[in-house]
Parts: sequence; C-alpha cells; structure tokens
Amino acid sequence: MERDGMKTEIVCRCEEVTADEIMEAIRNGADSLEAVKKATRAGMGFCQGRTCKRLTARMLACYYNMPVDRFLPGSLRLPVTPIRLDLLAETEDVPFTAKEGAPCEKS
Repeated sequence: MERDGMKTEIVCRCEEVTADEIMEAIRNGADSLEAVKKATRAGMGFCQGRTCKRLTARMLACYYNMPVDRFLPGSLRLPVTPIRLDLLAETEDVPFTAKEGAPCEKS
C-alpha cells in the first residue's frame, strides 16, 4: 500500500510519519533523532517518541553504519529527593523577591 508514492509503514503513529519519510529526511542530511524530528515531526506527538524513537534510531544506525546507542539520548536524571513546594515557599534566604506587576528584583 502506498500514500503519495511512498510506502505506508508507519513508524510514528502519533504523527503518521512513514519509514520512507524518515529515510528521505536521513538521506537529506538528518543525522540525529532531533534532526529527523525537525524534518518529519516523528517523535513530536502525544507519546513524545516513546514508540518511534528506537525505530528511528535503528534507521539512523543502519544508514550511518553506527551503533544504535549513538543515536539514543542519555538516561533521564530525576531528582534524588523530591522537594515539596510548600517547603520552598517557606524559605527566607531567597536572594530575589517578586513585586506586584514587576519582574523579580534583587532585594
């Protein structure tokens, strides 16, 4: 099955981006997930690339003959300990104060 002369193997379901559209972007110089995303919108949908990121990285790795890990982002670094916002609000040693209708100014 084809759409506009391109195969319809959908890689990014959220944005309906096909494998051929991604390969076209790669052949036109896209050399990272971010570059493919800018060229095709793959990874910009509701899931933010959770489904298509690895497939797109594999396509990049095959084209550039490099390891897949080279194209995948590093691991997400979460805070070690969550901080409650009410505790932050009680802090007295904040170097900036907000005045009504004005940006924060140094106190």
